[in-house]
Parts: sequence; structure tokens; C-alpha cells
Amino acid sequence: MTDAAASGRLVLIPVNDRVFRVQTERGEHVGNLKHTTGQWKFKAIGYDERGDVMPGWGPLTDRHNTVFAGPDEAMVNSVLASPIFAPM
Repeated sequence: MTDAAASGRLVLIPVNDRVFRVQTERGEHVGNLKHTTGQWKFKAIGYDERGDVMPGWGPLTDRHNTVFAGPDEAMVNSVLASPIFAPM
């Protein structure tokens, strides 16, 4: 189980009216929910060993560009949380 898996669920933190930071309850940044081209899309984020941002990577790389109706935390958890919180 990863550190992300131990944290339980994802939370949305507003950055502005078109961007929400998606992170675990423990504070691990796993992506952003962005309103772009008329749609809300999840953009996965990972970090390399130096801490540099790697767009499209991280524990939710397989969910990069998932489309949502809006910034609904319950829906984001139902669609995104299972890959990183499932027991290994």
C-alpha cells in the first residue's frame, strides 16, 4: 500500500474559479481539476525524486484527462480514489 493509499480520500482545494488542487487528506498533491475548453478535466500530477513536477504522472496517471461535470468532491472520489486507495 502506498502512502497515498493510507490517507483515505481525496479533497478539492480551490485555487481559483477554474482550478482546484486535488490532494489526499494527508496533503499529497495528485493532480488538478481544471475548467478548460468548456469542460472540467482532471490533470494528473507526479513528482520526480528531486521534487520536480511531472505533469500527467503520479498515482493517478491512468485517469489523466478524465472529464467531470464540475468540481464535485464526492464524484471525484468515486471516480479517482479507488486506484490509489485500493489494498495492494
